[in-house]
Amino acid sequence: MTAPGTPSTSPGNAVTLDADLAKRIRLVGLDVDGVLTEGGIYLGDVNGARIEFKRYDIWDGLGIKMLQFAGIEVAIITGRVSEAVSLRAAELGITEVVQDPHARKLSALRKLIAAKGIHEQDVAFVGDDLPDLAVLRVVGLPVVVGNCTADVANLGLRLTRNGGRGAVREFAELLLRARGEWDALVEKYVTSRSEEGLI
Repeated sequence: MTAPGTPSTSPGNAVTLDADLAKRIRLVGLDVDGVLTEGGIYLGDVNGARIEFKRYDIWDGLGIKMLQFAGIEVAIITGRVSEAVSLRAAELGITEVVQDPHARKLSALRKLIAAKGIHEQDVAFVGDDLPDLAVLRVVGLPVVVGNCTADVANLGLRLTRNGGRGAVREFAELLLRARGEWDALVEKYVTSRSEEGLI
């Protein structure tokens, strides 16, 4: 039997989320490689300068904006340093970005939430692999993408979509629907894009 508040999978492989658990979440932390991207990176050299490119999913970006519309803070915590991450974060209005080449994600998260007065149980984190393991073990809502590694697969809510292919959007919609906020946020979004003079 599933414990109260634990995410579950229903017949047809649909993921469900407890409303009380969803309503507790104040911050959503995201890994990058394997979560916001499919895990691949493009490395090159232009006139002696190292260039790194990543592919991001537009659906994920809109999911992040919907979380922000709901007043949920979004943070990026990644174990690689890349200007591509800084550019995408700025584009989405994500101000909390930790890029630690040593992948010390748990200490980064704890420092971040302590500064904001947020408890670990009020945090969701979306990961996919070993560098995310320590964080996934302590947050209130651990989430993994559909193509995560076996080591993290059973830690919490497992999405049906793969990293970089709409997994973050799936989670955002799942969380906001469980909170009873999705439909109103959709209307808010549509209205904001229908007003004259908006760019």
